[in-house]
Amino acid sequence: MENAVSIRNLSKTFGKNPILKNLDLDLKKGEFTVIFGPNGAGKTTLLKLIATLIEPGEGSLIINGFDSAEEPEKVRKEIGMLSHESYLYGDLTAEENLFFFGKMYGLGKQELEIRSEYLLNEVGLETRADERVSTFSRGMKQRLSIARALINEPSLLILDEPYTGLDPKASSVFEHILKSPAFEASSKIMVSHDLERGFALCDRILVIKAGRIVYDGLKGDFSGFSEFKETCAPLLA
Repeated sequence: MENAVSIRNLSKTFGKNPILKNLDLDLKKGEFTVIFGPNGAGKTTLLKLIATLIEPGEGSLIINGFDSAEEPEKVRKEIGMLSHESYLYGDLTAEENLFFFGKMYGLGKQELEIRSEYLLNEVGLETRADERVSTFSRGMKQRLSIARALINEPSLLILDEPYTGLDPKASSVFEHILKSPAFEASSKIMVSHDLERGFALCDRILVIKAGRIVYDGLKGDFSGFSEFKETCAPLLA
């Protein structure tokens, strides 16, 4: 089965500081992978490389069969990204924001209408579709940012510390959507400092430290969260 992500000899340096060092990694389609690691380990840099927001110094990165260096536009159409930043436009309505981002992915008007209606209903904003985002509470913006990340029906979801910006209601909406039939088949990569939540959601666990993968295992390798924490906590120091 073709991998969602295939990485070979991937390195990234900023100035004279090596951030990632010769990574090799294959992530299966449909797998939910959570990446843990101490601050400065290179976790967010890896997500940005996968999302084509930055270019690798060395190595190759294939997303759903597309080379990120040779076909970055095709890679971006495969991806939805959620982080603590909302990336929303305050002077546009909720629906206009979703249409704006959907058009960037090449979605047509009819498809956008269907997708926007569905997602606004999923995040509980169907009655606020025509209101400007600048009037929204923080929690409402958080929920709309979830819809934005999913507007293109991404085959790969990139989640960079998503809980950092989410209030309890938005967190509940987020987890509900991740487990919904519409998105359960999507591959997911999440960076998190929340060990318990990450362990509860994932299929696979990676620990990155000083730019290298120091642990790679399956959730099923552990009897439960306590055993996982006892095994991996020392790697996070």
